[in-house]
Amino acid sequence: MTTNAKLYVSALLLLGLCVLTLNFADWQLKDPLKFCAFFFFGCAASIFKVAAPAMAGRMSFNFIFVLIGLSELTLPETLLVGCASVVIECVWRPSARTTLLEVFFSIANMAVAIACANAVLHHTLLAPLMPMEFRIVIATAGFYVANTFPMAAVIALSTQGAVVRIWIEKNWDTAPLYGLAAAMACAFHLLVQHTNWQIALLILPVTFLLYRTYRLHLARAEDARVHAESLANLHMRTIEALALAIEAKDNTTHDHLRRVQVYATEVGKELGLTHDDLEALRAAAVLHDIGKLAVPEHIISKPGKLSPEEFEKMKIHPVVGAEILEHVQFPYPVVPIVRAHHEKWNGTGYPFGLRGIDIPIGARILSAVDALDALASDRQYRRALPLDKAMEKIEQDSGKAFDPAVVEILKRRHVELEKKAQASSVGTLKLSLDLKIRRGAEPAAGFETAAAPVEFTPGGVEPLAFLDALAQARADIQAVFESAFSSSDGPSLAELLSVLAVRFKQVVPHDAFAVYLIRDEKLYPRYVTGDNYRLFSSLRIPVGQGLSGWVAENRKPILNGNPSVESGYLNNPAIFSTLRSAISVPLVGTSSVIGVLSLYHESRDAFTREQLRLLQSIAPKLTLSIETVARMAVRSDGRQLSVPDTATTIHHLDSELARCKRINSPVAIIVCAVDGLSQLQASNGQAETEGVERAVAVAMQEGLREYDFLGSIGQAEFLLVLPGLSRFAVRAKVAKLMQIASESGGNRISVLAAEAVSGEDGSDADELLAAADRRVFELRTQRMIMAAKTAASEAAVWVQ
Repeated sequence: MTTNAKLYVSALLLLGLCVLTLNFADWQLKDPLKFCAFFFFGCAASIFKVAAPAMAGRMSFNFIFVLIGLSELTLPETLLVGCASVVIECVWRPSARTTLLEVFFSIANMAVAIACANAVLHHTLLAPLMPMEFRIVIATAGFYVANTFPMAAVIALSTQGAVVRIWIEKNWDTAPLYGLAAAMACAFHLLVQHTNWQIALLILPVTFLLYRTYRLHLARAEDARVHAESLANLHMRTIEALALAIEAKDNTTHDHLRRVQVYATEVGKELGLTHDDLEALRAAAVLHDIGKLAVPEHIISKPGKLSPEEFEKMKIHPVVGAEILEHVQFPYPVVPIVRAHHEKWNGTGYPFGLRGIDIPIGARILSAVDALDALASDRQYRRALPLDKAMEKIEQDSGKAFDPAVVEILKRRHVELEKKAQASSVGTLKLSLDLKIRRGAEPAAGFETAAAPVEFTPGGVEPLAFLDALAQARADIQAVFESAFSSSDGPSLAELLSVLAVRFKQVVPHDAFAVYLIRDEKLYPRYVTGDNYRLFSSLRIPVGQGLSGWVAENRKPILNGNPSVESGYLNNPAIFSTLRSAISVPLVGTSSVIGVLSLYHESRDAFTREQLRLLQSIAPKLTLSIETVARMAVRSDGRQLSVPDTATTIHHLDSELARCKRINSPVAIIVCAVDGLSQLQASNGQAETEGVERAVAVAMQEGLREYDFLGSIGQAEFLLVLPGLSRFAVRAKVAKLMQIASESGGNRISVLAAEAVSGEDGSDADELLAAADRRVFELRTQRMIMAAKTAASEAAVWVQ
C-alpha cells in the first residue's frame, strides 16, 4: 500500500469514528421491538452472500435493510444495524482472510455512507418539495456511491490507476441490485404509511427471493464467462501453436516471441491502447514472423550477411504472414500489425514504405520491441549485446526507425520489462527437434544415389583483369597439388595444406586459415594457422551450428560472416576473437560434404565476391586431394595410417578416461618421443623426415588392438591410449614398441617410450601425461649419461 493510500485510509477511519461518536453521544432507543426486528433481519441478510463477477470478494444483501432503516429508524439505529451487519459479513465465512484493519475500514466506510444517505434523505434543501419515494431513490444513489467509491479509491492509490475507471469496472454489475433495493425501500415505506411496520415486514422475504434470483443469474453469467474464456484460451493456444511452427522453422528465436509479447503488451498499456488493440498486439507479438514459413530455411538460419537476392526473399515474410492470418479472421486488428511490423518511422522500411503515424500503433510498438530483444539475444551471425548496449542502439534510431514515444517508454522501463519477460519464459514448450527416429527403412521414392558436388558457374561477363588473376591463381594452386603428389612416398596432408595456406595468403589475404573435416557429425580442425590458432584448434563445431557448421550442412558458401559465432558455440563467454570477417566454402566429396575451408580476417567485410569465386573454383580440387591422401594412407588390411592431431588425441584420452571410470577399468597410455628428427631434417630435408616419421607411426600401429588409439601430442611425440591394460602388460608393450620403432627408423633416430596407468599415476589426462613425460625425461637422461660414459671410456682407450 502506497503512502497516499495509507493517508486516505487513515482519513476515512477518522471520519467514520467522528460520525459514530457524534451520533451515539445522546442516543435513546424509541421503539425497541422495531429496532430489534430490523437488527435481526439486517444481520441475517449479511449471511447471504454472492460473488459479483468484477469484485475480488463477495457482497451481502444487508444494504437493503440499511436503506429501509433510513426512512423507518433513527440515524443512530440505522448506523448500529449497518455496522453490526458489516462485522458479521467480514467474519462469517469470508472468501479471503480478513485483517483487523479491513474490518475497521469497512465499518467506517458503512458509517460514512449511511450518514451521507441520511443527509440526502432528510436534510437536503429539496426535501420539503419532493415526495419521500423520490428522496429514497436519490438517497440510494448517494449510498451506492459513498459505499463503493472508497474501496476503488484505495485500489487506485495503491496501483497508480484511474479511480473512476476502477470504480466502474468493479461495481458496474451491482448497480441493478441497488435499484431493486430502492424499489423495496419505497414499497416498505408505502405499506407503513397505509398499515403498520409489522405488516410491512411481510415483504422482507422477497429479499431471499431476490438473493436466489441474482445468484442464479450470476451462475449463468459465470458459465457463459467460463465458456468464453475456454474459447479465448483455445484461440490463444492456436496462436501459440502457430508460433511453435515459426520456432520449428527458425529455432534460434527460442523464447524470443514470448519475450516480445511481454514487452509489447506492457508498452501498449502505458500508451493507453484499447482492449481490442492490446489483444491484437498480444497476438501479433507471437505471430509477426509466421511469414518466414515461406522463406527458404538456409536464408533464415544463415550465420552471415544476406546477399541482395536473399534479402529480397526475406522481405516477403510480412506480406505472406498477413495473408496467412487474414484467413484466421481475428476479432481484433492483428493483420495490419503483422503486415507493417518492418516499416520505419522515417519511411525507409518495407513492404510499403509507410512513415510516422501512418504506421499502425501496434506495428510501431512491435518494431521497436522486436529490434531490442533481437539485439539482446544470440543470433547465428553475432553474439547478444548487453541489454543496456542494445537499448542505446535503439535510442540512436529514435525518430529514424522507431517511434520516439515507444523508445522513451522502453528506455525508462526496459530493466523492469526484462524481469517480467524472464519470469514469463519459465515452462515454455519445447519442440522435439533433436529426436532420432529409428523406424522407416526407406522413403517411398527411395534414396538418392549420390549428391552431386557443388560447382561454381560464373554468370555474365567478368572483367578481363579478374579472369586473368583467377587463371593465374588456379595455375599456382594446381602447381601446389602436382608438387604434393610427385613424391614417391605419397603426399602429406599437413604439408599440402601448409603450402596451400601460404599460396592462399597471396591471392586471398587473410589472418587465419582453417580446414575442418567432418567426423561423427562434427567439424574437427585438421589444419589451422594464423591468428587465434589455439582458439580455432580447440573448436568442435556440430554440423549445422556456427558459421562453418552452417556451410557444411547447407552446402552453401558464406561471404564476410562473423567469425565470433564459431567460438560462440563453446558456451564460453571468456573466449574472444579479434577476427571480424570470414569467408567459408564447403568441401563436397563424391558422396557428401567432407569438410569446410574457412579464411578469417581482422577487418570487417575484408573479402570480395571475386575471392569467393576463386575459393569455390579451388574447393573441388582440394576436396579431391584430401580424399586421395586419405586413400593413400590406408594399409592393406584397411586400417588408417593418418595420425590425429593434438586436440583430437587429448579429446579421445578424456573420453576413454571417462568411459573406463564408469566401468571401473584402467586406462594405460604410452608416450613415445622420437629423437633425432631435427638433425635428420637439417641433413636430408623435410620430405625424408616426414617419411621416417610416417614409418615410425606405421610401426607403432603394429600389434594395436582395434580399439587402441594412436595420435600426436606435439612435435615428434606420439601418444598411445590402451584401455584395459595393467602396468605389467603395458611395460612389455613399451619394450617391444621401442624396439620396433627404432628399427623402422634405422640408425638415424632413436625412440623413447614410457607408460602411465590411471588410478596409479593419476586420474585425469594432465596427471597421466605428466607422469609419462617424467619417465621419458628420466630415460633420456639415463641415455645421455650412458653415452657420456661410453665416450669417456673410448677416449681413454684411444689415449692409451
